[in-house]
Amino acid sequence: MKTLLCLVSVVALGLAGCAAPTRYVDPDNDQGAVSMQLDYRDFAKASDEAVASMLASGAVDNPAGGRYVLVVSRIVNDTMQRLDIDQLVKKIRVQLLRSGRVVTTTAVGIDGPEDEMNQLTRTLRDSEEFDQRGVEKKGTLQAPDLSLSGKILQRNRRVADEQQVEYYMQLTLTDLSSGLALWENETQVIKRGSDASVAW
Repeated sequence: MKTLLCLVSVVALGLAGCAAPTRYVDPDNDQGAVSMQLDYRDFAKASDEAVASMLASGAVDNPAGGRYVLVVSRIVNDTMQRLDIDQLVKKIRVQLLRSGRVVTTTAVGIDGPEDEMNQLTRTLRDSEEFDQRGVEKKGTLQAPDLSLSGKILQRNRRVADEQQVEYYMQLTLTDLSSGLALWENETQVIKRGSDASVAW
């Protein structure tokens, strides 16, 4: 029994010694293997293209001056993967904020406020424990002007003896006062590879 345990330990150590060493990856210069699934490079490509298109379109140029208030609505994941949609949305929001043309509200959202402190701090009104001069007054939250919604689609196809996985990242910017779409965009990410590659 001891001999068997020693043998298993030696094999395990030998396999661990053969594993590739852990290393840092420069996201801006990653020449590593491409998977059939969506990865951080795909989210970066989609957000860069979407924001560049939105800014170039003039849809977020406020004719009254100042910045529009944007709320993120629902972005549907219609892929076979479990995606963190917030990863894509956050990249878009950061770039829009840096543009100086849009601010994002965290006080409202499809599933409730993104930051619950917007409402919780207002429950401090009339509390004897808090200096009321520092408590947020009524009517100070800003309603959104624009809403960003969208969908991420996946379509799998056969191309010769390979599989092709197509991702479509569709976004719509809506003027909430009129309900009209001011801007729409679709970014395509298309990957082709072996059937052995997993796309979900």
